Amino acid sequence: MGIEGLSIGALAEVTGMSKSGVFAHFGSREELQISVIREYHARFEEEVFKTAIQQARGLPRLRALFENWVAKVATEIDSGCIYISGAVEFDDRPGPVRDALAGMVVTWHTSLVRAIRMAIEMGHLRADTDPMQMQFEIHGLILSLHHDARFLRSTGAIERARVAFDRVVQYYAQGAPNPLPYQPSTAAASSAPVSR
Repeated sequence: MGIEGLSIGALAEVTGMSKSGVFAHFGSREELQISVIREYHARFEEEVFKTAIQQARGLPRLRALFENWVAKVATEIDSGCIYISGAVEFDDRPGPVRDALAGMVVTWHTSLVRAIRMAIEMGHLRADTDPMQMQFEIHGLILSLHHDARFLRSTGAIERARVAFDRVVQYYAQGAPNPLPYQPSTAAASSAPVSR
């Protein structure tokens, strides 16, 4: 359905409530859409971010963030990711819904950049690593994963994303002052080894 498909009438039909009852709760279709985005963001933080920060600072935490993100995409193959589908729906439509969606994506990007900076501080990645560039590359892997897994129904998309993440990490870890031993991502461990 997508965010745009959400409406007071549609929600009333699904829940069996009256339109006036739904309207009294949300006030407007726009507020309904923003509420759904906020709820998605809260669940995303719970499933992806909060468990990852229990890992050691640096590369272990960054790996956990990526692995949790991959797991989230895997569970959303049928329903889709609101961050990604919402970006397509609202990229050229200014307004509160777009602002709410973009703000939450930026918040997530900021968390990734922070994890990358920690990995640099810990010496797991080179000092000249550009955190914004690395975040851009990691986000690109998730976009490709979502496209291939959801749109193309490619069964190997998750494994390819993990192998690609390992390559990104290896590139930025090469020559780092305190590199961690090579540890391939979960599914990548059973794939062909990545050259180091």
